[in-house]
Amino acid sequence: MGIVNFYHLTRFSLDEVVTMLCDRALQQGWRVMVRDADRAALERLDGRLWLEPEDGFLPHGLAGGPQDADQPVLLGQGAAVNGACAVLLLRALPVDLAEAQAMERVWLLFEGADEAQVAAARVQWKAVTAAGLPAQYWADASGKWEKKAESPAPSGA
Repeated sequence: MGIVNFYHLTRFSLDEVVTMLCDRALQQGWRVMVRDADRAALERLDGRLWLEPEDGFLPHGLAGGPQDADQPVLLGQGAAVNGACAVLLLRALPVDLAEAQAMERVWLLFEGADEAQVAAARVQWKAVTAAGLPAQYWADASGKWEKKAESPAPSGA
């Protein structure tokens, strides 16, 4: 069972954090599913990832193609068909508790300027911790990531 990390974005953009987390995951040998309810936002992110980071390339694909299962990072709205062991949920999408238990890591990103996302993240924190999954809350308010809260896995887990 992995950790569900909540990332409260106030200084960094969603795209910057997606790039950072996907890069770190790939360095660990993990495949990643990036999920967003907004298909247009995923298409925009796909375009940006073809251009950045400037010093490298983040191998990825937009769901719906014939090579979905082969993508190290898959951007989509559905199941992690690429063998992902990490899921990145954008704009405080709901955490699937069964999926989270099977993953090395789940990241839930939410933008601090959007009250609906903040409220949804609070609901998700309560659901995740009530289910006994370990969770961490990270915020970038100081310009760097700081862990603000942690809910450990239950003893014996």
